[in-house]
Amino acid sequence: MAIYRLGVKNGHKGTAARHSRYITREGYLGDDDNKGDLIATEHGNMPTWANGKPVEFWRNADKHERENGAAYREYELTLPLELTREQNKELVNEFVKLEIRKKPYEFAIHEPTAALGGVPHPHAHVMFSDRQPDSIERPPEQFFSRYNATHPERGGCRKDSGGKDRIAMKERLETVRKTWAQLQNVALEKHGHAARVDHRSYKEQGIGREPERHLGQARIRNMSEDDKARYIDARIARP
Repeated sequence: MAIYRLGVKNGHKGTAARHSRYITREGYLGDDDNKGDLIATEHGNMPTWANGKPVEFWRNADKHERENGAAYREYELTLPLELTREQNKELVNEFVKLEIRKKPYEFAIHEPTAALGGVPHPHAHVMFSDRQPDSIERPPEQFFSRYNATHPERGGCRKDSGGKDRIAMKERLETVRKTWAQLQNVALEKHGHAARVDHRSYKEQGIGREPERHLGQARIRNMSEDDKARYIDARIARP
């Protein structure tokens, strides 16, 4: 069943390299059971000083990005179960091409087993910088400095969010959410699946039911097997 979800995260300075290692499972000191869920990683648009190593880019973002700036931004995308791993990877690449464009990015696709129901839960973490590289070569400390509109060669790379107010940012996010739904539906149709997703809320769609509440791993661990079974049965029975 195709499920729509697009989450947004802003990473504070000092957290980017660690988060990169987490999503790529590189040196991540976590639960061993979670290390085998990595399906694919890719990156692009890195400056030459990163030497093709995304973690080097994120280390410098942590070091040189402005104190009140985001070292990275991230989209968390739930991927359709109907599609194969290769088809989902193609879908993520299409999203990156349309929405990340020329900004430095790194993504990882995970496919853990859901704690409820025991089915695969494919999803992608798309990390990207708000900085927009241009034709000017800059060292790391300049790359992340303030943009200079009069003399671009003296300042850092311009931020995509630069000069935008909250209303503009909200409208931009709504466009991204809509694009993600459209891309999934195109892929589902292309590969012969009837399922479709919708980025709109139930209320906006005219559906009179409450959205499903996210339980979280801690709460699921504390549920009895009977509680889990009842929850899954209720989920299946929902219209």
